[in-house]
Amino acid sequence: MKLYGYWRSSAAYRVRIALNYKGVIAEQLSVHLVKNGGEQHQQQYTALNAQELVPTLVTTDEDGRELVLTQSLAIIEYLEDMHTHNPLLPQSASDKAIVRAMSLTVACEVHPLNNLKVLQYLAAELDISDSAKASWYHNWVHQGFAALEQQLEHYSGKFCFGDKITLADLCLVPQVYNAERFKVDMTPYPNIVRVNANCLAEQVFIDAIPENQHDAT
Repeated sequence: MKLYGYWRSSAAYRVRIALNYKGVIAEQLSVHLVKNGGEQHQQQYTALNAQELVPTLVTTDEDGRELVLTQSLAIIEYLEDMHTHNPLLPQSASDKAIVRAMSLTVACEVHPLNNLKVLQYLAAELDISDSAKASWYHNWVHQGFAALEQQLEHYSGKFCFGDKITLADLCLVPQVYNAERFKVDMTPYPNIVRVNANCLAEQVFIDAIPENQHDAT
């Protein structure tokens, strides 16, 4: 099994946490998103991932054929199905829906608008200033985090959903990492800050931290 990622990619960060939590070993291969114009655009990689994004998981399917998976949540749900120990989703349909909703608040509403290719487009194609780009970034984080903070008021315990690690925690931690990197004020979000701190005390999260990766610079 191979995981193509990048140390600062929040989507790859999610998958690293999932692999750690499941105890699944994958060879970590770096795709540098900035060097040489972005290695994700090179033909060798686009043959695996036509979206020119990370992560990409390469493994074998049930029949022994090569299986190439893209999109972090699809990869994590594949790992959830194939490695049922240490589940990342609750048992009941209603609880699963709640966890998925919290996860998608980050993965579909916040992260895509703050992704590297979006920020690069704002600067290179629309000539947006650094200050305006920062305002763009902060706006979408605050909108998503405000909603997530309300969800955590109802459902969180030690982690996003009760006292067990779930998919929602895997989405939350990388987004908080990015928010802190870009100096988003986290004061309005005490539940997010608390849950994030609890997660980062766990070894499976510590081992996945961007600065702990072999390609960190």
